[in-house]
Amino acid sequence: MARKRRSRRDDPGPSGFLVVDKPPGWTSHDVVDAARKWLGTRRVGHLGPLDPAATGVLPLAVRNATKLINYVQDARKAYSGSFRLGVTTDTLDGEGKVLEEHAGPLPSEAEFRAALEAFHGEIQQVPPMYSAVKVGGVPLHKLAREGKDVPREPKTIRIDRLELVSYESPIARVEVECSGGTYVRVLAADVGAQLGCGAHLAQLRRTRSGPFEEAQAETPEALEKAAEEGTLAEKLIAPLGVLGLPALRLEPHEARRLASGGDLDAQGPPQPPGTVMAAHDAQGEVVAILELRPGRRLKPLRVLPPNGG
Repeated sequence: MARKRRSRRDDPGPSGFLVVDKPPGWTSHDVVDAARKWLGTRRVGHLGPLDPAATGVLPLAVRNATKLINYVQDARKAYSGSFRLGVTTDTLDGEGKVLEEHAGPLPSEAEFRAALEAFHGEIQQVPPMYSAVKVGGVPLHKLAREGKDVPREPKTIRIDRLELVSYESPIARVEVECSGGTYVRVLAADVGAQLGCGAHLAQLRRTRSGPFEEAQAETPEALEKAAEEGTLAEKLIAPLGVLGLPALRLEPHEARRLASGGDLDAQGPPQPPGTVMAAHDAQGEVVAILELRPGRRLKPLRVLPPNGG
């Protein structure tokens, strides 16, 4: 006899974004699992992982906000970290096996600063073997643990700022502002290769992830306490203010039309076709993501259920 399927539907509840200050040793999935317990919902996802050894800003989307992750316009990231010169590892960070130690003198501070100049603007970066990128449907980190090294296609990333904060050989402390999808581990290894001495990422903290900043991040301990006190929902950040999309307030009958699968007539000043908007109700709750189509029709790309249900 077929087993009765257990329903995975959650009870309605508050939606929004929660910014966690990820501690070292936790995976991003560990944080998601903890948040599911704090919030009493399975519908929690992160907006981009951090390596287990890294700390800092890890934004989570809760309930309806999980449907909005792809519509957050700002994908930029900011980090502070340390490069350890003279030692290369298989994981490109301090967690891995040492592959080579440089025998000669290490570069001076002036030489290090000069090397950084090659890593500004748009550059090519090859994803590391120890990453979640898939080749042939298999995550690279799984292949790496099997001792395999497979060809990877380079991708274009952008470094907006790469600044040396302090230099005490063999440690160089840096700050990085970059596009989403940038691997700072690869950046450390590439700088080391440019200098001829090798390097790996010794420490990393994310200080910004898109519109979410370090000042908004709270530790798991603080968030767990808020959950016990019944105040965690107050810490959720409303999606409307962070999506970065033009906002459109809907009348109740317009929201009902979208919920039943209809589209809307565009009102107000003309916008170019393809413009994506966040439609919200009188309370500022995002109810749909709309795209302006030819003929000034607003077509729903995503319609959210009421009350996070």
